[in-house]
Amino acid sequence: VQLQAFGGGLVQAEDSLRLSCVASGRTSSSYTVGWFRQVPGKEREFVAGIRKTSGSTRYADSVKGRFTISGDNAKNTVYLQMNSLKPEDTAVYYCATDSTLLPLISNSQGQYDYWGQGTQVTVSS
Repeated sequence: VQLQAFGGGLVQAEDSLRLSCVASGRTSSSYTVGWFRQVPGKEREFVAGIRKTSGSTRYADSVKGRFTISGDNAKNTVYLQMNSLKPEDTAVYYCATDSTLLPLISNSQGQYDYWGQGTQVTVSS
Protein backbone atom coordinates (compact mmCIF):
# COMPACT_ATOMS: atom_id res chain seq x y z
CA VAL A 1 0.00 0.00 0.00
CA GLN A 2 1.30 3.43 -0.91
CA LEU A 3 -0.11 6.54 0.68
CA GLN A 4 0.23 10.11 -0.45
CA ALA A 5 -0.86 12.94 1.79
CA PHE A 6 -1.27 16.45 0.49
CA GLY A 7 -3.18 19.65 1.05
CA GLY A 8 -1.10 21.27 3.76
CA GLY A 9 -0.06 24.87 3.74
CA LEU A 10 0.34 28.12 5.64
CA VAL A 11 -2.88 29.61 6.97
CA GLN A 12 -3.98 32.02 9.65
CA ALA A 13 -5.75 31.13 12.86
CA GLU A 14 -9.44 30.34 12.36
CA ASP A 15 -8.86 29.42 8.71
CA SER A 16 -9.66 26.03 7.22
CA LEU A 17 -7.70 23.43 5.29
CA ARG A 18 -8.59 20.09 3.81
CA LEU A 19 -5.99 17.35 3.72
CA SER A 20 -6.26 14.39 1.39
CA CYS A 21 -4.76 10.94 1.68
CA VAL A 22 -4.74 8.90 -1.50
CA ALA A 23 -4.04 5.19 -1.31
CA SER A 24 -2.81 2.93 -4.07
CA GLY A 25 -1.70 -0.66 -4.33
CA ARG A 26 -3.34 -3.39 -2.27
CA THR A 27 -5.84 -1.20 -0.52
CA SER A 28 -8.47 -3.87 0.08
CA SER A 29 -6.97 -4.75 3.46
CA SER A 30 -6.58 -1.16 4.61
CA TYR A 31 -9.58 -1.24 6.92
CA THR A 32 -8.80 1.87 8.91
CA VAL A 33 -7.17 5.12 7.88
CA GLY A 34 -5.81 7.40 10.50
CA TRP A 35 -4.37 10.88 10.56
CA PHE A 36 -1.51 11.66 12.92
CA ARG A 37 0.56 14.76 13.43
CA GLN A 38 4.01 15.49 14.75
CA VAL A 39 5.97 18.53 15.78
CA PRO A 40 9.75 18.48 16.21
CA GLY A 41 10.80 17.01 19.52
CA LYS A 42 7.42 15.50 20.28
CA GLU A 43 5.81 12.12 19.76
CA ARG A 44 3.54 11.60 16.82
CA GLU A 45 -0.02 11.99 18.02
CA PHE A 46 -3.31 10.62 16.81
CA VAL A 47 -5.70 13.12 15.27
CA ALA A 48 -8.56 11.15 13.72
CA GLY A 49 -9.39 7.79 12.21
CA ILE A 50 -12.07 6.29 10.05
CA ARG A 51 -13.14 2.70 9.51
CA LYS A 52 -13.61 2.37 5.76
CA THR A 53 -16.17 -0.41 5.94
CA SER A 54 -18.54 1.20 8.41
CA GLY A 55 -17.66 4.87 8.27
CA SER A 56 -17.20 4.98 12.02
CA THR A 57 -14.81 7.63 13.23
CA ARG A 58 -12.68 8.55 16.21
CA TYR A 59 -11.14 11.89 17.11
CA ALA A 60 -8.58 13.19 19.52
CA ASP A 61 -10.16 15.44 22.13
CA SER A 62 -8.06 18.35 20.93
CA VAL A 63 -9.74 18.39 17.50
CA LYS A 64 -13.29 17.28 18.26
CA GLY A 65 -15.81 19.70 16.84
CA ARG A 66 -13.21 21.32 14.57
CA PHE A 67 -11.90 18.48 12.38
CA THR A 68 -13.91 16.03 10.33
CA ILE A 69 -12.57 12.87 8.74
CA SER A 70 -14.36 11.35 5.79
CA GLY A 71 -13.66 8.90 3.04
CA ASP A 72 -14.44 8.22 -0.60
CA ASN A 73 -13.85 4.51 -1.11
CA ALA A 74 -14.33 4.78 -4.87
CA LYS A 75 -11.38 7.17 -5.01
CA ASN A 76 -9.37 5.40 -2.28
CA THR A 77 -9.13 8.78 -0.63
CA VAL A 78 -9.62 9.93 2.94
CA TYR A 79 -10.04 13.58 3.80
CA LEU A 80 -9.37 15.57 6.92
CA GLN A 81 -11.36 18.79 6.95
CA MET A 82 -9.79 21.13 9.48
CA ASN A 83 -11.77 24.16 10.56
CA SER A 84 -11.09 26.85 13.14
CA LEU A 85 -7.40 26.10 12.98
CA LYS A 86 -5.21 27.13 15.88
CA PRO A 87 -1.46 27.77 16.06
CA GLU A 88 -1.14 24.62 18.16
CA ASP A 89 -2.40 22.61 15.17
CA THR A 90 0.87 23.38 13.42
CA ALA A 91 2.58 20.09 12.62
CA VAL A 92 3.44 17.65 9.91
CA TYR A 93 0.35 15.59 9.24
CA TYR A 94 0.63 11.95 8.24
CA CYS A 95 -1.95 9.46 7.09
CA ALA A 96 -1.60 5.78 7.81
CA THR A 97 -3.51 2.55 7.40
CA ASP A 98 -4.32 -0.25 9.80
CA SER A 99 -4.91 -3.65 8.20
CA THR A 100 -6.38 -5.23 11.30
CA LEU A 101 -9.98 -5.15 12.41
CA LEU A 102 -9.81 -4.24 16.05
CA PRO A 103 -13.16 -3.53 17.72
CA LEU A 104 -12.20 0.12 18.06
CA ILE A 105 -10.20 2.47 15.85
CA SER A 106 -6.74 2.56 17.34
CA ASN A 107 -5.10 5.82 18.38
CA SER A 108 -1.69 4.16 18.66
CA GLN A 109 0.78 4.79 15.86
CA GLY A 110 2.25 1.33 16.42
CA GLN A 111 -0.99 -0.23 15.22
CA TYR A 112 -0.70 1.35 11.78
CA ASP A 113 1.44 -0.41 9.21
CA TYR A 114 1.65 1.85 6.16
CA TRP A 115 2.43 5.56 6.27
CA GLY A 116 2.36 8.44 3.85
CA GLN A 117 5.14 11.02 3.57
CA GLY A 118 3.47 13.80 5.54
CA THR A 119 2.27 17.26 4.68
CA GLN A 120 3.14 20.41 6.62
CA VAL A 121 0.39 22.49 8.17
CA THR A 122 1.41 25.83 9.63
CA VAL A 123 -1.10 28.05 11.40
CA SER A 124 -0.03 31.59 12.20
CA SER A 125 -1.60 33.62 14.97
